[in-house]
Amino acid sequence: MTGALTPKLKFYPGRHWFVFGLMAVSLALLLVRAFQVQILESGNLQRQGEIRQLRTYPVKPVRGVIEDRQGEILAVSTPLDAITADPRELRKVQEDWPRLANALKMSVSQISSRLDRYAEKKFVYLRRHLPPQEADQIEKLGVRGVASQREYGRYYPAGSITGHIVGFTDVDDQGQEGVERSFDSHLSGVEGYKRVLIDARHRVVGDVESIRQVHHGRQLRLSLDLRIQAAARRHLRAAVQANQAAGGSAVMLDSRSGEVLAMVNMPDFNPNDRGDLSGERFRNRAVTDLFEPGSTIKPFTLSMALAKGVFSPDSKVMTSPGVHYVGGRPIRDIRDYGELSVAELLIRSSNVGTAKVAMELAPEELYNTLNAVGFGRLTGVELPGEQSGRLLKRERWRPVDHAWLSFGYGLSSTPLQLARAYSVLANGGLLRPVTIRMGNRTETGTRVLPADVVREINAILERVVTEGTAKRAAVPHYRVAGKTGTVHKIDPDGGYQKDRYQSLFAGFAPVSDPRLVLVVMIDDPRGDQHYGGEVAAPAFSGIMADALRLHAVVPDAPAKLTQDTARLGVPDSDA
Repeated sequence: MTGALTPKLKFYPGRHWFVFGLMAVSLALLLVRAFQVQILESGNLQRQGEIRQLRTYPVKPVRGVIEDRQGEILAVSTPLDAITADPRELRKVQEDWPRLANALKMSVSQISSRLDRYAEKKFVYLRRHLPPQEADQIEKLGVRGVASQREYGRYYPAGSITGHIVGFTDVDDQGQEGVERSFDSHLSGVEGYKRVLIDARHRVVGDVESIRQVHHGRQLRLSLDLRIQAAARRHLRAAVQANQAAGGSAVMLDSRSGEVLAMVNMPDFNPNDRGDLSGERFRNRAVTDLFEPGSTIKPFTLSMALAKGVFSPDSKVMTSPGVHYVGGRPIRDIRDYGELSVAELLIRSSNVGTAKVAMELAPEELYNTLNAVGFGRLTGVELPGEQSGRLLKRERWRPVDHAWLSFGYGLSSTPLQLARAYSVLANGGLLRPVTIRMGNRTETGTRVLPADVVREINAILERVVTEGTAKRAAVPHYRVAGKTGTVHKIDPDGGYQKDRYQSLFAGFAPVSDPRLVLVVMIDDPRGDQHYGGEVAAPAFSGIMADALRLHAVVPDAPAKLTQDTARLGVPDSDA
């Protein structure tokens, strides 16, 4: 039987060597490529890897612009840059610190200290708020771990003129004072985020995607009129200097809307000068500082008496001998005025007569009247630090408190509160909220005084300017109404300081159609005069004249009246 045949395998030497050679070449190519990647191109690939690091970066919102009622810019954000560093990376190149320190205007030790403080962090600020050109030059030094970052700084074109109203922000662009603080959330906007590619020096080399859209801050238009604000500052500053005073405040309101048109204080500050930001200078005294309003309260006391029908403007009151005792305490006039009508009590500013009128009425009536026109209560203005003042609770009154309060002692007010109270007289008896924001409110107001009584009081207040203690408050070609006040400064240790005063004038114009209300307070005049009619009234006249002209208010006084008023000269008395 024949066995199965097994086929013979043939051996081809050429194919064997071909396959072997192919494998050898492939291996060689792999070795060459490995050498190329690991040795020749390692630096380039490392750089590429570093470039392609992804990071999430914040997108800073631009803070909203603040404008006056005419659209004049009061605060705006300008683009600046911050120089930042990764402490761990910057420590690796200490040989570069001297030239970096020179560019940053810092010492090497300051850089070292900053890095030590944030040693465990990946981010630290080296300098803030640099001009972009300067930041670019620093970044071009190419120091490892150092980069620039866009931020914004606040600039205030009006400087000192609006410092107390607008306020300022800190280095992180957050509001610290003024409307910058009270409207911070409105102005700030909302930070966004984006994913970016950065290189080893933490420079952004490309945007990848937006994670959250940035929302920039909103515009804020104030009721402030920059033109009147500048005029008020000029006249107030002149009055403070001329009377060697410690300071002063002036507040102007639109009686129809409750809008603040001007608010200035002395001393003031420039928010662009961060070295000038002392607490004493940037305090907005018009809303934070309290004083006793003195004789400027008398119109409200007498309006109460007229409203109750117990007195009329012609009712007679005996003020002789110029002193009157209540509860054993003396109430004095600066002279014996004899018998005066109720109208003349206001024109001559008689403390004795005003107290006698008040004592004829229930204490509750006086308390309710003063409270109704806003004393002892916040005005609601959108400014930080406002004080409510002090109006003694009725249940704590003694008879002498009743008398003192009738002519403005024993209660405290801010200049803004006093201006708001006089707005009640200017607008016919309505109390309106006060606002610093343009067009913020449309309330018709709450009636707190009868319209007919207000007309009678305003007619008397006009005579205060033409015949009485406020002759120097007159404004040529316009009818002006108002009241002077002169009060002793409160002694911190109790009682009053004998020869230290605060001089006041509160009033409005034009009387035929009252629109502008103005209060001027001069603190601690140390010159030859201290009465409100001599110190505060001239400043009132200057500010009001400029405001009426700037608002193109039609004159309402006959030429003869203004000429006669001008000839009346310096007032003979004040209280």
